[in-house]
Amino acid sequence: MTQYLVEARGVSKSFDGVPALVNGEITLAPGEVLALCGGNGAGKSTFLNILMGLLQRDEGTVRIHGREVNFRSPADALAESIAIITQELSPVPDMTAAENIFLGREPRRGGGLVDHAAMLRNARQLLAELHFDVDAARKMAQLSLAQTQLVEIARAISRNARILIMDEPTSAIGEHETQILFDAIRRLTASGVGVIYVSHRLEELFEIANRYTIFRDGRYITSGNMTEIDRRHLVELIIGHEMPTRSEAAGAKADDAPILLDVEHLSHRQQFHDISLRLRAGEITGIYGLMGSGRSEFLNAVYGIGARNEGVVRLCGTVLPPQRPDRAIAAGMAMVTEDRKDTGLNLEASIRHNISMPVLGSLARFGMIARGREKVLSAGMIKRLSVRASGDGLKVAALSGGNQQKVVVARCLASQPKVLICDEPTRGIDEGAKQEIYQLLRDFAAGGGAVLVCSSEAPELLQLCGSIAIFKKGRLKRFVRAAQSDQRTLLHEASLSLSLEEGEENVHEQ
Repeated sequence: MTQYLVEARGVSKSFDGVPALVNGEITLAPGEVLALCGGNGAGKSTFLNILMGLLQRDEGTVRIHGREVNFRSPADALAESIAIITQELSPVPDMTAAENIFLGREPRRGGGLVDHAAMLRNARQLLAELHFDVDAARKMAQLSLAQTQLVEIARAISRNARILIMDEPTSAIGEHETQILFDAIRRLTASGVGVIYVSHRLEELFEIANRYTIFRDGRYITSGNMTEIDRRHLVELIIGHEMPTRSEAAGAKADDAPILLDVEHLSHRQQFHDISLRLRAGEITGIYGLMGSGRSEFLNAVYGIGARNEGVVRLCGTVLPPQRPDRAIAAGMAMVTEDRKDTGLNLEASIRHNISMPVLGSLARFGMIARGREKVLSAGMIKRLSVRASGDGLKVAALSGGNQQKVVVARCLASQPKVLICDEPTRGIDEGAKQEIYQLLRDFAAGGGAVLVCSSEAPELLQLCGSIAIFKKGRLKRFVRAAQSDQRTLLHEASLSLSLEEGEENVHEQ
């Protein structure tokens, strides 16, 4: 009989009489990766909070190493060798990576003083063993979002936990770093560690997980082996209904459709060099590259929130000056930024204010915002994008990740752009919300707009785009047709060395 690391049965939790979880159930064996699947509101977070001692269950049993437990705090869980990597990053920005990794567990020397040299040495050894490209001596404020995520992962692993919970651990890192993380997970499970893995990137689950457990609408649904289910069936179990037949990928445009975005020889020092591309009306074009390929820096420069020192950006024939996003917006461009909570939204403001923010000038009369017009705008966008909320006065912070992302898109569409730039438009949202965002982008392109979308998820670009630009070390290597490519092809192309000849002709005109 299997001695489970974790065995939970009939776990339930209600808030003010409203059930958040009913009959939650999982089993986790030593050396196993269990994919915990479910959309927003499925009950996953409630269950994991109970497991970590952040919440107390109303009913059910939880056994750790065969012994029933009732954790009252995260310290109780840590004492039982359970650690968690959360989706919400919580670094101390003015401390170094080493100090963050060993925060609260600093090595000491005589007199109880922190041994900074030993801490730095231990951190460097751990990061080297994990193959994480992070300078342990640098302050967190100086690290990229991806490097910050790697430090969070290293901190959890450094606790030598026997049960490791990973909640969206790859949400801020690219595929190359994801593979490095997977190698680390395989080394941990080979030593008997059990991993509960939560990710909305379903292709990851098929690569790293042994089994799956599905929660939906606050209830346990089913479990099984990953080798005995395909992606389509898994999605249907998660969302609770059959997937619609996949329509032909967007991006098929007429050769004589007008050019909306024309980028010529754009460069910025060491970040990206000599990149040219064109987008026609009705087209969705993807950008794919590994971390450090210059893809996000390029998008920021096109929109005007990032620098460029060479090249020209034209929107519908109008030349856009560098570092002037206001001019880009006025000309008909909008951007879904990479991190909705940092740069995409004002979390403490209402849904209505977030949606109307880019167009407040057009809503004003005699210097005052016409609140009636603002409410009409927000109500229309909420209905158009199916934002699930009790009203437009609700704070954005109270929404689920998927609904927050819809508000970001609504804010962009409120200015009635001709070109929409999207950097990781579905990061950290569930499969159902992803499909809704995809359809919104298709509808935008079908209405005569053009979309330039950057994503770390190859399957996302293959499903959404007509063509995909592959970036490598700051250069546009080549364009590929999505219909003639697969995930392996994209990763292979993004990883290959870039020859001088491949960088000479980058203009996208098909």
